[in-house]
Amino acid sequence: MQFGMSPAEVAQALLVPGPQERVGGPYAQEGFPNGVKAFYDAGMLACVALDAVTGPQVFLSGFPLAGSDPEQGRQFLLDHAAEHGNCLLYTPDESLSLTDIGVLLRSQQVGAGRLTRPLFVKEEWLESEYFRDRLPLEGASC
Repeated sequence: MQFGMSPAEVAQALLVPGPQERVGGPYAQEGFPNGVKAFYDAGMLACVALDAVTGPQVFLSGFPLAGSDPEQGRQFLLDHAAEHGNCLLYTPDESLSLTDIGVLLRSQQVGAGRLTRPLFVKEEWLESEYFRDRLPLEGASC
């Protein structure tokens, strides 16, 4: 998926007829049955959040970004940044982002523990303290 896609293009890329859930507001969101949430700004894709358990697995240099131990995830991103010269950014909730490639690694409560939840975010939102600190926008009053 590419940022700037329309909701119909996102559904087509996910090979589904449409979302199972749609939430309106200033930053519309769509939830898909495969653990993918899409967030839109002015009707165009701005962020994709994957569920730590039900979302598809994605890898960065062989490391599983979804469903990993948050401490291992943070260390992986630090090591990756050191090796590849990525720009790092910490958020107030202690999440870590590689801003130059648009990856924000949050943690998600799963049972009694926490697992990593990757978000892929357009550059303008990562550069904005407002968006960066509130992503994903679920339940946020924008």
